[in-house]
Amino acid sequence: MAHDRLVGGMRCFEVLAVLSDYLDDELDAPGRARVEAHLAGCDWCARFGGEVGTTVAQLRDTLGSPPSVDDDVKRRLDERLRRELGEV
Repeated sequence: MAHDRLVGGMRCFEVLAVLSDYLDDELDAPGRARVEAHLAGCDWCARFGGEVGTTVAQLRDTLGSPPSVDDDVKRRLDERLRRELGEV
């Protein structure tokens, strides 16, 4: 990556590595705060993250929410995956 600054305790490549989790609100509070500190001081990442966020939001609007999966189906899928991975 040609652009890789240390801002707010994170490097640009570190922000990119967790950008999806950040946009999905899956980071813990300290991780979220570190990303936000970086974005506040790095125009490049703020622009890029904003563009990705806009794209993700548009995709979600277009595609809608995924259909719900019955609990029994989830259980059977989990069991099958565990069997395939040799965990059972």
